[in-house]
Amino acid sequence: MRLVFFFIFTFSVLFATPLTLSDKQAAFIAQKVWQNEGAGLDKYLVHWNEGEDFASVGIGHFIWFPVGHTERFREVFPMVLTFMQNKGVNMPSWLNAKTPLPWNNKAAFFAAKNAKSSQYIELFTFLKHTMPLQAAFMAQRLSEALPQMLETIEEPKKQALIQKRFDEVMYNLDGSINERGLYVLLDYTNFKGEGTLESERYKGQGWGLLQVLEHMNPNEPNKQKAFALSAKAMLDRRIKNSPPARGEERWRAGWNKRLETYWK
Repeated sequence: MRLVFFFIFTFSVLFATPLTLSDKQAAFIAQKVWQNEGAGLDKYLVHWNEGEDFASVGIGHFIWFPVGHTERFREVFPMVLTFMQNKGVNMPSWLNAKTPLPWNNKAAFFAAKNAKSSQYIELFTFLKHTMPLQAAFMAQRLSEALPQMLETIEEPKKQALIQKRFDEVMYNLDGSINERGLYVLLDYTNFKGEGTLESERYKGQGWGLLQVLEHMNPNEPNKQKAFALSAKAMLDRRIKNSPPARGEERWRAGWNKRLETYWK
């Protein structure tokens, strides 16, 4: 499917005029995110990662919980489905924004996947045919990230700093959109969240978009590189603070490889 779509999003605090993405920008970002999350391979479109208690679905590997499951991480797939419902997208009859993951554990999930059950096939087909809309959802999530972050900050000086650094990653010096910078912000927000949830903390320290912007080196002229290096530091801190039973060290190399695409 050709990833072609237009969308506009507006920050009253950030943009004087709406930001419009071209087909080329949209296709670039969607392809990069899917490559990061699932190597661009169909077999990873509906997946259950090692060491996790939930499934990861779609080009953004959106988290989806089984019934009754609770987790410190934000459950994103219901947000995707709400977005699609609001757009009037045709979905499988059993699927809506309140539907829990149909499989209660990893073994049941892979049994359905290996058997190519009708429910699994319907979910896979739906996700395969809605890739542009999934990317559009991620753009909408990014559009809401800055105001969401600023609302959690009381000091005007710090608010101004976060907005300044967001702008520096997003824009070229002439005020035009930096395509790579847009990809960086969108991908990291999808990858590790906005950084505003208290539950997404280990030992009181977060690793989301807000924390990365806070810790960027102001003396690094390449702002995408500054973002990537700050993100690496935040994820290193996350691994150090994480419960040993989670074994998060195993993800370090893959995370670092992903962050390298932000500036290399």
